[in-house]
Order: sequence, then C-alpha cells, then structure tokens
Amino acid sequence: MTAVENPTSAPPEQRAREWLSAFEEAVRSSNSRAAAALFLPDGYWRDVLAFTWHLRTFSGADQIESVLAETLPNVQPSGFTLSTSTPPRQVRRAGEDVIEVIFHFETVVGRGRGVVRFIADQPGQPLAWTLYTALEELKGHEEHVGERRPHGEPFSRNWGGMNWLEERQAAAEYKDRDPAVLVVGAGQAGLSIAARLNQLDVDTLVVERLERVGDVWRQRYHSLALHNEVWVNHLPYLPFPDTWPVYVPKDKLGNWLEFYADAMEINVWTGTEFVSGEYDEAQQRWNVVLRRADGTQRVMHPRHVVIATGVTGIPRIPDIPGLGDFAGEVIHTEKYRKGSDYVGRRAIVIGTGTSGHDVAQDLYSFGVPVTMVQRGSTTVVNVEPTAQKVYALYKEGLPQDDADLLLPSLPFPVLKRAYQLLAREMEKDDAELIARLNSVGFRTDPGPDNAGFHMKFLEYHGGYYLNVGCSDLIIERKIGLIQYADVDRVVRDGLLLKDGTTVPADLIVLATGYYTQQELVRSLFGDAVADRVGPVWGIDEEGELRNMWKRTGQPGLWFHGGSLSQNRVFSRFLALQIKACELGLIDGRLTPSVGTAALSTA
Repeated sequence: MTAVENPTSAPPEQRAREWLSAFEEAVRSSNSRAAAALFLPDGYWRDVLAFTWHLRTFSGADQIESVLAETLPNVQPSGFTLSTSTPPRQVRRAGEDVIEVIFHFETVVGRGRGVVRFIADQPGQPLAWTLYTALEELKGHEEHVGERRPHGEPFSRNWGGMNWLEERQAAAEYKDRDPAVLVVGAGQAGLSIAARLNQLDVDTLVVERLERVGDVWRQRYHSLALHNEVWVNHLPYLPFPDTWPVYVPKDKLGNWLEFYADAMEINVWTGTEFVSGEYDEAQQRWNVVLRRADGTQRVMHPRHVVIATGVTGIPRIPDIPGLGDFAGEVIHTEKYRKGSDYVGRRAIVIGTGTSGHDVAQDLYSFGVPVTMVQRGSTTVVNVEPTAQKVYALYKEGLPQDDADLLLPSLPFPVLKRAYQLLAREMEKDDAELIARLNSVGFRTDPGPDNAGFHMKFLEYHGGYYLNVGCSDLIIERKIGLIQYADVDRVVRDGLLLKDGTTVPADLIVLATGYYTQQELVRSLFGDAVADRVGPVWGIDEEGELRNMWKRTGQPGLWFHGGSLSQNRVFSRFLALQIKACELGLIDGRLTPSVGTAALSTA
C-alpha cells in the first residue's frame, strides 16, 4: 500500500481504495495475520454467509485472524471494488465520525457486498473499526431479475399448449409432486421468503390457515396501522407505490400482501392448517400433515420447513388469581377486533405494551370506559419524531439496496452503543411526556442497558409503546391506570384491589404477549425438536438473533420473521442458505465450526 503524507486529510475514496487493496492482497494470499492487522485491536467483523456460511460476529484482531485463517483457503475472496452507487463518505455512526465504504467482492461460490468503516481522523494507515461481509448471490444460480428476467416466449409462442394462467394453476395444485420447501404462514414473512426462493428456482409452497392472504392483518384490531414509516417497509422486488401514506393502515397492507402473492407468482394454499411434522432422518425430509378447508388431509414430504408466523407463537395467558371467576368476557388481544363490538361495556386491559395501548385507545374512542393494568415498566417514546430516528438511515438519500446493506452492517456491540446514544437523545425529546406519565403513576424505563425501545424489540419483541395518543389519554386520566401490584384478584364483577375497592368490568382484554416460537415448535413437532432448536429470537453471546434466518439444531427447520424491513433484508440470506443446501454446497446440519472447513464448497 502506498503511504500518503497526511492520511487523515486524504479524500475518503483514496483511503478506501488503500484499505481494500491491502485487504485483498492479504486475503488472496491467505495471509490471515496481515489481514487482521488491518483492523483496530478492538475492531469487529460481522459475516453473513460470505466467509462462514453462518451469521456470525467476531471481535478483536486475534479472533478475526483465527477465523480468517480457517476460512480463507476455502472461500478464496477476490475482486474487492468500490461501489459506484454510494461512494465512500464521512458519516457519524454510534457517536464516531467514520469513513463508511460500500464495496463488492467475490468468493469461489458467489458474489457479495460489504461495508468497512474506519475512524475519520485516525492517523497513519487506515484500520477497520467495523467490517461487514454478506453473500448476495451464488454463481450460476442468480435471481431471475433485471436482465435475467424470464423471456416469456413459452406463453407468447405456445399456441396449442397451456397458457400462463393454466401453468400457474397447475403448479399451485401440487397434484403429482411435493414442494422442496413448505412455508408456514402467508404474512409478510412467508411471502418474502417464498418470493426469494422462487427467483432461485426452489419449488416452494406457502400454507396459510386463514381464508385469504392478508387476513393476518385484516383480522387485527380495527385501528391498527404501522408505527414506522412506509419507506422502511417494502417487500422484496416490489416496493410500495409512492402515493401510499407514511403510516400504512392494516387493511391496505393486507390487500397488498394478497396482490404481492399473485404478482410474485407465489404458490399459496389458504384455509390450510399445518397439523404436525416429523423429520425422517434416513430420507432427510419432513413428513408433514396438512388439513385443508374442506377437512381433507394431505401428507407432504418437503426437505425444508420455514416457520414464518411471526417471531412470537402461542398467546400467553398468565395465571391471574380469580380470572376463572370473572362473569364477563375474557379475550387475548389476538382475538380483539374493534371497540364498536363492546359499546356499553366497561373494560380492563391487562398489559401496557403496544397492543395494550392500541386496544385501550380503540375502546376509548368508541366510548367504552377502560382501565389499563400495568404489570411491568414500559419503554415509551412518541411515534413522531422520536421513534422514527431509529430508521434515520432510510432518510439519508441512499438507494434502497444500499440502505438495506447498511441496515444489518453494524455489529451488535456498536449497534448497542448507537442505540444507547439515541436513547439519551430520545429521552431529551420526550422528557415532558415521560415526566407527565410518571406523575400519574405510569412506570417507564429506558430499555435494556439504557438502549431504548428498539433494543427491547430485539431482546424481547415487546415491552415498549410508540405513542400515537394513548399516553396522552392516560396522562389526562381519560383512561384509567392501575399497577398490578395493587391488584388482589379478579372477582365476578371486575378487579378487587388490595385496598378493598373494586374496579367494575364486563370485559378483560389480556395484552400479555405470546410465548416464543420454541413453544410453537413444541406444539407442532414435539418436545425433542423444540429442545433441539432451543430459544428463537433474543440476542445470543455474539449479538446475533437466536435461530433466526439460519440453520438450527434441527436439520431442515428454519425461522423467518421480524419487522417488514428485516423480512426484506434477511429473506435473501435465508433463501441463499436453502438453495446452497439444495445444491450440496452446505450441510443442512448446524456444525460448531465457525467457517467452511467442515463444509463442501464444490
């Protein structure tokens, strides 16, 4: 690498080229020590499939060197070039002024993109603070998009044969075959992974227990709309129209999912329940039982099952003393639809996460007297402008693909630091709101490790609220508030408090969340599979989400879910792993190896 007289004053592009050139020289010669020397001693590397075929994060030059030593001979990375869509630039990330560089590269099996950042005012040779490498396509098995799109000639020239519609209908019937992949759930998670797999020529069927695609949103409570902005939430290949509102209503999203499934030619069986599944070790495939709307059953033998029903599973019904004595109606928020169904009643909502707040506000808007019961402290921020700062990346004027590359590129320790700084900023923004909530007895917290509501989402997928008005109703005492510690028990006519007073009610809504996907697995596949898989969601020791978008302890069982942006970004990586299994590039069994040493790359 050529030295410069004053490297800190060199243009970002020059510093980026110097680093990439030195890194490529080191990795192409499998010199892991030289490559690791290009990192700060406390630098980080997050790899998504490109080097390790896993979602892994490594910290410190020693660990990075060790992983490079294991992976470089098999991966053979080369062709490191700067992106032309977003040039190197100076930005602020996690409180640091950094040079942020997007680049392309190749491996023996595929092509990828990455992001490297080094401290902007760092003297001497640029050293990586964070590196992100991600596999984006497999050579010879690229997605059928852009110039690779289907020609359409079979349909425009085949005068005597089946037309496009007839072929689509025949393909979706699965009369004489089983799919390679069975996806459970036709929400945004199921449809996004199916769309990706379709473009990789992996035969995929999605099953949905509800009557129509999109009903998973249509059947949610009446007032629901997305709480983050529209430009964050596109699905793969087909962005929302520019005419759409900033906050998308639930029914609009449900209708879009139905349109999306048709436009992306996704095979979906609605009105179909996944009853059970058993893995055949000898055949390395599943035996699954599906129940159709007419009561008939079909046994299928897919090699892969993707659980795409969200990151939560079975509704959690807590053991609340006396709940069985209540004379009124008890429902979980899963079954709640609209406040107009309960006009003339008195309601108690137990739980103060997002669903609890939204249900309480919806009931209030229909004139239903409602009291909320708070069981634990809640992270609260105003939906605008405070909460949207988490998604500020999508307002930086970047191409969508580049923003999607940057979204997962911060390793967890750096992301956590960024969230902590952002949480302090949010605390100042919403100081008056929090003070007023506390003054009426509502308990708030700044999130795990003072890292805000989005860290709660990653850790627990709950326990926070983005205020769209319910907090103001609580402050104004238009919606009542009781602490669960002050409740003695549920009685026939409502809640008996420890001071002897009774809060009358005819309806109790349990906004008490859901069990994890591990328990859903237990109900569908049995204890052995559930125990083999372990927890789903939540942060592991490396800062990766447990068992999401990657091989699990159970061969052939995958999990896909999260926010719409997570579904869009990570559906690519999940689809690539399934395709790699189909091609024999990787073993579907999770191995303890961090790299590809134990895996075939033929």
